[in-house]
Amino acid sequence: MTYENLNLTFEEAARIVEESRKLRTVDGDMVEPRAVKAWYDAKRNLVMFQVRNGCVFGFPPSEGMGLETATPEQLARVDPDFWGGEALHWEELDADISVPGIMFDLLNVRGWYAKWMGSATSEAKAAAARANGKKGGRPRSKPVESPGKPKDVAHPRAKARAAGRAGRRNRVTGGD
Repeated sequence: MTYENLNLTFEEAARIVEESRKLRTVDGDMVEPRAVKAWYDAKRNLVMFQVRNGCVFGFPPSEGMGLETATPEQLARVDPDFWGGEALHWEELDADISVPGIMFDLLNVRGWYAKWMGSATSEAKAAAARANGKKGGRPRSKPVESPGKPKDVAHPRAKARAAGRAGRRNRVTGGD
């Protein structure tokens, strides 16, 4: 959809986009790290940046896409104010590095996130499943017997669940 389809002038569309960007930046400032200063430390061969809370991070140029073959002089011309501090920018190299993204990688968040938040799979869960399997698996639920009904008739809720599953897709995976 373009701004012409909404009956907006270019100026109105540009104003709306700018207001949205400012609001996004205000919200992002509250939760996302923003760079306030950046430099290249030639002695250590690290691109360094400081975020608003005062923490300083550094990464080797080989970790940044587009920085692998840059000279120390090119690396020193880093702009920390790109997109309000959301990214480090090298105009000459046409390279941008997301501040939250590089921090995510530097801190190896993917590696320890599952440990902190609970893994979907663990050795303990696997061992419990194996032990349960040796016992014959998960115990079956026992049908509730109603007076006056033969024992071979399935429970009404079981019928309803089976009927519901037949016409509905799984909301999470989109499959059955």
